Amino acid sequence: MPDQIVPSSVPRIGESQADYRQRMTLLQAEALERRQQELSDQRSPLNTPADRIRIWERLHQLQLPRSPTHRLITVIAANTGLSLAEVRAEQRTRATASAAPAPAPTV
Repeated sequence: MPDQIVPSSVPRIGESQADYRQRMTLLQAEALERRQQELSDQRSPLNTPADRIRIWERLHQLQLPRSPTHRLITVIAANTGLSLAEVRAEQRTRATASAAPAPAPTV
Protein backbone atom coordinates (compact mmCIF):
# COMPACT_ATOMS: atom_id res chain seq x y z
CA MET A 1 0.00 0.00 0.00
CA PRO A 2 1.66 3.23 -1.09
CA ASP A 3 0.07 5.36 1.64
CA GLN A 4 1.10 3.06 4.48
CA ILE A 5 4.55 2.68 5.95
CA VAL A 6 5.39 -0.97 6.31
CA PRO A 7 7.97 -1.57 9.07
CA SER A 8 10.27 -3.35 6.63
CA SER A 9 10.11 -0.41 4.21
CA VAL A 10 11.94 2.08 6.42
CA PRO A 11 15.73 2.24 6.21
CA ARG A 12 17.49 0.14 8.79
CA ILE A 13 20.12 1.61 11.05
CA GLY A 14 23.47 1.47 9.28
CA GLU A 15 21.94 0.37 5.97
CA SER A 16 23.49 2.01 2.90
CA GLN A 17 21.26 3.64 0.30
CA ALA A 18 22.26 1.00 -2.24
CA ASP A 19 21.32 -1.81 0.17
CA TYR A 20 18.04 -0.06 0.97
CA ARG A 21 17.16 0.30 -2.73
CA GLN A 22 18.04 -3.34 -3.33
CA ARG A 23 15.87 -4.45 -0.41
CA MET A 24 12.96 -2.30 -1.64
CA THR A 25 13.30 -3.76 -5.14
CA LEU A 26 13.16 -7.26 -3.66
CA LEU A 27 10.11 -6.40 -1.52
CA GLN A 28 8.31 -4.97 -4.55
CA ALA A 29 9.13 -8.05 -6.61
CA GLU A 30 7.81 -10.31 -3.83
CA ALA A 31 4.60 -8.25 -3.56
CA LEU A 32 4.09 -8.44 -7.33
CA GLU A 33 4.64 -12.21 -7.26
CA ARG A 34 2.07 -12.61 -4.44
CA ARG A 35 -0.46 -10.53 -6.38
CA GLN A 36 0.10 -12.55 -9.55
CA GLN A 37 -0.40 -15.77 -7.56
CA GLU A 38 -3.64 -14.45 -6.06
CA LEU A 39 -4.88 -13.42 -9.51
CA SER A 40 -4.11 -16.93 -10.71
CA ASP A 41 -5.84 -18.49 -7.69
CA GLN A 42 -8.87 -16.27 -8.32
CA ARG A 43 -9.44 -18.09 -11.64
CA SER A 44 -8.14 -21.53 -10.71
CA PRO A 45 -10.61 -24.38 -11.25
CA LEU A 46 -8.91 -26.05 -8.27
CA ASN A 47 -10.65 -23.49 -6.02
CA THR A 48 -14.35 -23.56 -5.26
CA PRO A 49 -16.54 -20.72 -6.53
CA ALA A 50 -16.82 -19.45 -2.94
CA ASP A 51 -13.02 -19.42 -2.59
CA ARG A 52 -12.57 -17.64 -5.92
CA ILE A 53 -15.08 -14.97 -4.91
CA ARG A 54 -13.40 -14.52 -1.50
CA ILE A 55 -10.05 -14.06 -3.26
CA TRP A 56 -11.66 -11.49 -5.58
CA GLU A 57 -13.12 -9.67 -2.56
CA ARG A 58 -9.75 -9.60 -0.81
CA LEU A 59 -7.90 -8.36 -3.91
CA HIS A 60 -10.40 -5.60 -4.63
CA GLN A 61 -11.35 -4.88 -1.01
CA LEU A 62 -15.03 -5.12 -1.92
CA GLN A 63 -17.80 -7.47 -0.83
CA LEU A 64 -19.96 -9.53 -3.10
CA PRO A 65 -23.05 -7.37 -3.73
CA ARG A 66 -26.34 -8.71 -2.39
CA SER A 67 -28.39 -7.75 -5.42
CA PRO A 68 -28.38 -10.39 -8.18
CA THR A 69 -28.67 -7.57 -10.76
CA HIS A 70 -25.75 -5.50 -9.46
CA ARG A 71 -23.29 -4.48 -12.21
CA LEU A 72 -20.34 -5.96 -10.30
CA ILE A 73 -21.76 -9.48 -10.66
CA THR A 74 -20.67 -9.63 -14.30
CA VAL A 75 -17.24 -8.22 -13.41
CA ILE A 76 -16.79 -10.79 -10.64
CA ALA A 77 -17.88 -13.60 -12.94
CA ALA A 78 -15.44 -12.49 -15.65
CA ASN A 79 -12.52 -12.04 -13.21
CA THR A 80 -13.05 -15.37 -11.48
CA GLY A 81 -13.89 -17.45 -14.55
CA LEU A 82 -17.28 -18.30 -13.06
CA SER A 83 -20.67 -18.15 -14.70
CA LEU A 84 -23.26 -15.61 -13.60
CA ALA A 85 -25.28 -18.52 -12.21
CA GLU A 86 -22.35 -19.62 -10.02
CA VAL A 87 -21.85 -16.10 -8.65
CA ARG A 88 -25.58 -15.76 -7.96
CA ALA A 89 -25.59 -19.18 -6.26
CA GLU A 90 -22.89 -17.90 -3.89
CA GLN A 91 -25.04 -14.81 -3.24
CA ARG A 92 -27.97 -17.06 -2.32
CA THR A 93 -25.76 -19.22 -0.10
CA ARG A 94 -24.52 -16.18 1.79
CA ALA A 95 -28.02 -14.73 2.10
CA THR A 96 -29.30 -18.03 3.49
CA ALA A 97 -26.40 -18.27 5.94
CA SER A 98 -26.93 -14.71 7.21
CA ALA A 99 -30.71 -15.21 7.52
CA ALA A 100 -30.35 -18.40 9.58
CA PRO A 101 -30.86 -17.84 13.30
CA ALA A 102 -27.71 -17.98 15.40
CA PRO A 103 -27.44 -21.03 17.65
CA ALA A 104 -28.35 -20.40 21.27
CA PRO A 105 -25.30 -20.15 23.55
CA THR A 106 -24.79 -23.11 25.82
CA VAL A 107 -24.41 -22.45 29.51
